[in-house]
Amino acid sequence: MIELIRGDITTLDVDAIVNAANSALAGGGGVDGAIHRAAGPELVRASRALAPCAPGDAVITPGFRLRARYVIHTVGPIWSGGTRSEAALLRSAYDRSFALALDAGDIGSLAFPAISTGVYGFPKPKAAEIAVAAMREHEARFERIVACVFDAETEALYREELGR
Repeated sequence: MIELIRGDITTLDVDAIVNAANSALAGGGGVDGAIHRAAGPELVRASRALAPCAPGDAVITPGFRLRARYVIHTVGPIWSGGTRSEAALLRSAYDRSFALALDAGDIGSLAFPAISTGVYGFPKPKAAEIAVAAMREHEARFERIVACVFDAETEALYREELGR
């Protein structure tokens, strides 16, 4: 089941949350900073030990102070006009996150932010299309997949994609 929620991903009651991370896995702005602040300093140490992480790839750490037991850190692409395989890299970020969740063996529910749509500048309509397609492809393997968005525009785009 795919569920759409507008809110704070750090508060969700799921087994794992996905972090839209930077390659250094060191925390930053947006959802990445919010996750690091909520999880505590242990997350910074655990994630930095796994750095660097290339765009399109992902790593997993404990969730520390979060409700979620795990954080899957994935690095989405920086939008460069669509000429540098950005769509394929974004899809890979979702697929690698799902693969790590399956490999963990005890993740039945996970939540994703709108990866790469903040400071990385990926166009929100195309990002929503890629995200929902990836979620649909993996949906049968999980009890619950949450698309957790932050603003009304992104919520409307995801709702439209989910309605197709």
